[in-house]
Amino acid sequence: MPAVCDDGPVQVKPKEFRYAIGLGADGAVSTESGASLALGAEWTPEHLLLAGLVRCSLDSLRHHLDRAGIQLTSSIGGASAVVTRRESDGRYAVVEASVELSVQLEPAPAPDAIAELLEKAERDCFVGASLVAKPSYRWIVNGREP
Repeated sequence: MPAVCDDGPVQVKPKEFRYAIGLGADGAVSTESGASLALGAEWTPEHLLLAGLVRCSLDSLRHHLDRAGIQLTSSIGGASAVVTRRESDGRYAVVEASVELSVQLEPAPAPDAIAELLEKAERDCFVGASLVAKPSYRWIVNGREP
């Protein structure tokens, strides 16, 4: 609900996050802070999208864990995608994406809390939310599938 003042409702502008990268003649990618990563030709844009999806999913989980007083002590995983022509418009796009992550959490949350945290992590990963084909997730938490 918007805030109200004497002149009517006041629209509150949402947070805005801005990102930028640079691509050098040698193929190295650098961030606005100057961090650089040399990527070989075998790193396609599709691979970078999947890497972003995994990192974003973990960052989203970490955010919700921090709010709950839980630490992410380790994580491994990966992602895969299918790119082909979409039936809806005939354009090549990601039509299927899946993420598999194994994480260690301390202290170990209760099972119902785990489900809620994972749901929030999936929902709040903006990379996954930006895809038309919503990713499917498989989580292993402290050695067990929730």
